[in-house]
Amino acid sequence: MISFRILPVTPFQQNCTLLWCEKTRKAAITDPGGDVVRIRAAIGELGITVERILLTHGHIDHVGGAVALAEAFSPPIPIEGPHREDAFLIEGNYLPRQCRKYGLSEVMGFTPSRWFEDGDEVRIGNETLQVLHTPGHTPGHVVYFHAGAKLALVGDVLFAGSIGRTDFPRGNHPALIRSIREHLFPLGDDVDFIPGHGPMSCFGDERAHNPYVKDSLF
Repeated sequence: MISFRILPVTPFQQNCTLLWCEKTRKAAITDPGGDVVRIRAAIGELGITVERILLTHGHIDHVGGAVALAEAFSPPIPIEGPHREDAFLIEGNYLPRQCRKYGLSEVMGFTPSRWFEDGDEVRIGNETLQVLHTPGHTPGHVVYFHAGAKLALVGDVLFAGSIGRTDFPRGNHPALIRSIREHLFPLGDDVDFIPGHGPMSCFGDERAHNPYVKDSLF
């Protein structure tokens, strides 16, 4: 069984999610955009053992606290994901520029320990997440799906009643729509999802009512 806690972080109220295996108490942190002290306090409160950090995509509000959090452990834990197509957002000078643009504490570029491909798997204790490559919001965006719990962590691909922006560098609106309708919705109407911002929803509700991707539009 897998459990989770959502921690909205940074001025963007980005959903950082703690995921852990109930049996082993081993855990992963998804999209730690910032507020590292608060994330660490939640880890201590839950009594979980964090083994890795998982990133859905390379935007600053999702990756800004990753390095500081990884290095808070001894030895440092690995940072994994997203897909290599987001390297231009994570490596080099893009992150420092984004920090200056939004008035955030400066974060330097870094290289994740592992880039994911579509179909990869991630272990959290006795539990397994499937990785889906879902470009559109960014070219290297990925989603993490736990089939047993019928739970998906979708980053900024899909929201309750909305979809991700595509006006950022290398955003692609048609690709985003395909990612949602061809990769996420087939997982099942009863799949609950944690978006990058805002409340949870399920794919069935979005198929029926989301004004951007509902079935009646297609």
